Amino acid sequence: MSKELQLQAFERLLIIMDELREQCPWDKKQTLQTLRHLTIEETYELGDAILDNDLNEVKKELGDLLLHIVFYAKIGSETNDFDIADVCNEICEKLIHRHPHIYSDTVVKDEEEVKQNWEKLKLKEGKKSVLEGVPGSLPALVKASRIQDKVKGVGFDWEEPHQVWDKVQEELEELQEEVKAGDQDKIEAEFGDVLFSMINYARFLNVNPEDALERTNKKFIKRFQYLESKAGELGKPLMDMTLAEMDVFWNEAKKL
Repeated sequence: MSKELQLQAFERLLIIMDELREQCPWDKKQTLQTLRHLTIEETYELGDAILDNDLNEVKKELGDLLLHIVFYAKIGSETNDFDIADVCNEICEKLIHRHPHIYSDTVVKDEEEVKQNWEKLKLKEGKKSVLEGVPGSLPALVKASRIQDKVKGVGFDWEEPHQVWDKVQEELEELQEEVKAGDQDKIEAEFGDVLFSMINYARFLNVNPEDALERTNKKFIKRFQYLESKAGELGKPLMDMTLAEMDVFWNEAKKL
């Protein structure tokens, strides 16, 4: 599709947004605050579609997210704080500034150097910490990944994968020591360290830990629901089945 047709489609969305804001009772009432949790939900739905590799669903969920962006911009325009043009221009200026290897004479040798320059530029822009860009409300697993990505960008990182794996082993041993000691607070602290080190190791394996865990979640759900269906066919509640009986169907599900 040509740029002209793309811009026409975007203009159509802006016009519809104006009409909804003026005429729809629900749309009239929305604020930045009331839309926030809905935006988060839409983001997770997009994430699900991407993990499922359902491109048609990805297209739909991107539309939902785009609607939210346009909605926020419309609300901002009503208070004369910002509009959709300001939003677009702001990100354009940021992208140009953060890509001097494209829009200036900076030379980079690889993707890693691009990331390092990105973090250095953010510090020059007035940020006091490379970790300021990590949202406090991120889920802990995602937050750990972003923290590690950020500090890697300024050179604070392990050099070899085996060093990270050694750290995982060390943290596991410390966890076992606290489990034996029975101090619940220390057990939780050490368990957190194990998770953090495993997430770090995932980076060295080029594995996204959030995606990996969600794949396992989906796999477990599918197998467990197979187990439930088989128990239903037998007319036997799961709670009345032995683990050995359950294992038969669980192993069948694994083969599927």
